Amino acid sequence: MNQRSQIDTYFLPAADSPPVEWRIEPGLTPYEDALAFMESRAAAIREGSAGELVWLVEHPPLYTAGTSAQPGDLVDPDRFPVFAAGRGGEYTYHGPGQRVAYVMLDLKRRREDVRAFVAALEAWIIMTLDRFNIRGERREDRVGVWVVRPDRPPMPDGSPAEDKIAAIGIRLRRWVSFHGIAINVEPNLEHFSGIVPCGIAEHGVTSLVDLGLPVTMTDLDVALKAAFEAVFGPAAIAAEAHRKAG
Repeated sequence: MNQRSQIDTYFLPAADSPPVEWRIEPGLTPYEDALAFMESRAAAIREGSAGELVWLVEHPPLYTAGTSAQPGDLVDPDRFPVFAAGRGGEYTYHGPGQRVAYVMLDLKRRREDVRAFVAALEAWIIMTLDRFNIRGERREDRVGVWVVRPDRPPMPDGSPAEDKIAAIGIRLRRWVSFHGIAINVEPNLEHFSGIVPCGIAEHGVTSLVDLGLPVTMTDLDVALKAAFEAVFGPAAIAAEAHRKAG
C-alpha cells in the first residue's frame, strides 16, 4: 500500500460539475447547528437537490469526540461542552480563533478513494500554509498537518520537536463527505489541555500566531480558497450564509 505522501492528491471533479459553493459563516456557530446542517446538506447532495459545499465556521469553545475517542483522553470533562461528532478520529478542540472548514463533496464525481481523499485534504492544508512560508508536513502514522519546532528541545529520541497546526476528521455517507479540517489561526492553545488532542500526548499544538505570524482569519480564508481550487477545482463564493439563504 502506498504511503499517503505517494498518493496523487488532485481530486478534481467531473468535467460537467459546477463550482463548489464556498460559504463563510459570520460569528460563532453552535456545534449542534453545524451537525444538523451537514447531515441535511450531505443528504441533499446525494439526492441531487443541492450542490457541493465548503462551509467555513468558528465555534464557541468545545470538545468533540470522534468514533475512535478513548475515554481517558478527555482530561477535563467539565471544562467545555463535549459532543459526539460521528466523524473519524479521536478528541479534538474547537473554539474562537480556529478556522473549521466543513467539506461536503460528492466523491462519486471525483474519486471513490478514502485514503486519497484524506491525502488531498492534507495537501490542501500544506499548500495553504505554504502561502505563509510555513512548511506543513504529513506523518504516515498520524493524520493531520505538523510543523517542526527547532526552537524547542528535541524529543527524547533526539528527533526534532513538532507541533500539530491542523486536524482532519471526516465522515462519508454514500460517498458524500462531511466534517473536514481545522486550522489554528489564533485560538487559546491552553484550551487543548483539557484533552489529549487526537490521542497524541507526546507532541504539542501550535497556531499561525504562535509561530510568529500576524495572520488574520480573512488572510487564511483567502489562502484556503486558492489552495482548495488547486486540489479540488473551482469554488464560487456564496452571497449569503446558509441561515440567511434558508
